[in-house]
Amino acid sequence: MVMISYFSLIFFCGMWVFSSSRKHLLITLLSLEFMVLILFFILYYYLVFFNYELYFVVAFLTFSVCEGALGLSILISMVRSYGNDYFQSYGMFQC
Repeated sequence: MVMISYFSLIFFCGMWVFSSSRKHLLITLLSLEFMVLILFFILYYYLVFFNYELYFVVAFLTFSVCEGALGLSILISMVRSYGNDYFQSYGMFQC
């Protein structure tokens, strides 16, 4: 029970960083990856605790790697087109 409360505290800290970061796309992506990592630990802890198979963990890691690669490609295209990863560098006329 202590581990679940510890994991939920860490997850909500990641959600707080995600909701409070409004300047850089990189910080937002890192907080999302942090939350995915905590969800992975929660899922792994749950499956090991109840003695289930760990095939779902592999599928979860596959989807989280795809999410990370998509976020990194968006970051790279934003840096190439605008020169930085600030959210304020967008203009309404550039879209």
